[in-house]
Amino acid sequence: MGSRREARECSLQMLYVVDNCNAPIESIYDSFIECFPKGEAYRTFTINLFKGVCKNKEDIDSIIRQYAKNWELERMAVIDRNIIRLATYEIMTTPDTPIKVVIDEAVEISKKYSTKDSSKFVNGILDKLKIIRTQRNPK
Repeated sequence: MGSRREARECSLQMLYVVDNCNAPIESIYDSFIECFPKGEAYRTFTINLFKGVCKNKEDIDSIIRQYAKNWELERMAVIDRNIIRLATYEIMTTPDTPIKVVIDEAVEISKKYSTKDSSKFVNGILDKLKIIRTQRNPK
């Protein structure tokens, strides 16, 4: 497993605690320091993903609601919702990472942490979100 995958997984775990337990964002780092991937670049990537999703949650959720037809965000499984948030944030902010990579990573993480059907659900929602990259970064 690549260290970027580890960073995504660690960020997901921290988001799960924030979302499911209403834990304060500031207190999360110390609790999760052991799961941070080795290497400063990957640790930074972990923290940037986590903080980025937390800081932009309202915008991210608005985008997801727009493309997740017939799915209320609050009724999605906590893990699935946060995997989709992470991937949406990455699609929005990391134009150097191919969308296919972001979606594939999200699908693989959903296979590991969620139900057997979650990977199809996550893939379906994120496939619709690909358009936001073109809207934000037209070339």
